[in-house]
Amino acid sequence: MFNILACVQAGRLQYEAVLLAASLRAMAPGFAGTLFLAEPQPGPLWPDDPRVADPDARALLRDLGAVVLPFESRVFGAAYPNGNKIEALAALPEAPFLFLDTDTLVLGAIDAVPYDFARPAASLRREGTWPAETLYGPGPDAVWRALHDRFGTDFEATLDPAWPADHWRRYLYLNAGWFFHESPAAFGARYLAVARAIRDDPGPALLGQELFPWLDQIALPMVLAHFGGGRPGPALAGLDGAVTCHWRALPLLYARESDAAVAVLESVCAPNRVKRVLKRHPPLHRLVYQGEGARARALFDRAALPPREQTIRNVLKREGLWLR
Repeated sequence: MFNILACVQAGRLQYEAVLLAASLRAMAPGFAGTLFLAEPQPGPLWPDDPRVADPDARALLRDLGAVVLPFESRVFGAAYPNGNKIEALAALPEAPFLFLDTDTLVLGAIDAVPYDFARPAASLRREGTWPAETLYGPGPDAVWRALHDRFGTDFEATLDPAWPADHWRRYLYLNAGWFFHESPAAFGARYLAVARAIRDDPGPALLGQELFPWLDQIALPMVLAHFGGGRPGPALAGLDGAVTCHWRALPLLYARESDAAVAVLESVCAPNRVKRVLKRHPPLHRLVYQGEGARARALFDRAALPPREQTIRNVLKREGLWLR
């Protein structure tokens, strides 16, 4: 048995969390763990109250079996909300865990995936967003080598030799949309230490590199390597496949994801008790309940999608369908 962790707060994440919880209940009814939704609490790092603001959304999440897990933001807060996934791990009960970004749909039996919780892994669904090419700074090979050397992990062991030096796929750069390990306390402590160190003192190798919003993904490779983990193997192909869909933005879901993902989305949105809550979120109201998602979907051929996500976004923006 393992638990699932996602992060929730006021705004769109409270509605994304409803989709996650509803899809988990519908598509993985045998899941025996707990879905914990980590909620940052008010404090000096949050100028506004970050807690779930919609009482009906909170009640629906409870009815769907989710447990809201309060935690304190001591390092990141509003300056870097992606840091919630790092700091929340300290509040999670000690048991094997799977972290999912809130903008994830469960499409199948997530508890049947053969995880090796002693060997952590993370999502391969990413683009070469970091490090950026700089005019005078070191290239990707030198950047990643410096980071692994700094945090005491074996750089050479993380390389994918199928790709040449300085090609971004050669390096252990993964998406933090999902990751897992056997101990949230150990993994979270290491993740926080690495991310905080990079934020506070990037070092000369990162001169000219943007750290935000990529910090969680910059730190993650050294955390995985520290615990003997790395890229997911074929056994985990269901994550970002037939078992989960990290959709990221609702227009992107309609534009590029599978028919199965769209069917699950619309199915879990259909019950009246869910509809009453979700229609308050404008993108869900327009794309799901007013049917504009079908128009977004008709703009693209899923068998021949543009290679870059930005191209898809630009088409959706042109059509007035880029809704967050």
